Amino acid sequence: MLSPASLDATFAALADPTRRAILARLAVGEASVTELAAPFTMSQPAISKHLKVLERAGLVSHGRDAQRRPRRLEAAQLAEASEWLEEYRRLWEGNFKRLDRLLDEMKTGTNTSESTKR
Repeated sequence: MLSPASLDATFAALADPTRRAILARLAVGEASVTELAAPFTMSQPAISKHLKVLERAGLVSHGRDAQRRPRRLEAAQLAEASEWLEEYRRLWEGNFKRLDRLLDEMKTGTNTSESTKR
């Protein structure tokens, strides 16, 4: 499970649309900074700054090729953030199901518990 600091870094990195677009591109396969910068109207140094944020969050890594240094997506960090979100989705889904049952009971008048008679 992600530490609170790792979770904060992950969601902070994902908060920016440019970084999300970079991750979407890297989901297709590794790419150089030049390739990642191509669809954007920003400089390579600006893209490099975004990549540093993604790397610090553990979402992106770079290869050892000294000429190209390809970046690649590190899906494990995203999977852990997804698991964290899933816990809350399940919690709220259960709460909404209970609320739906209660509302159905109130609508049909089939609930006889004291808590709903108040």
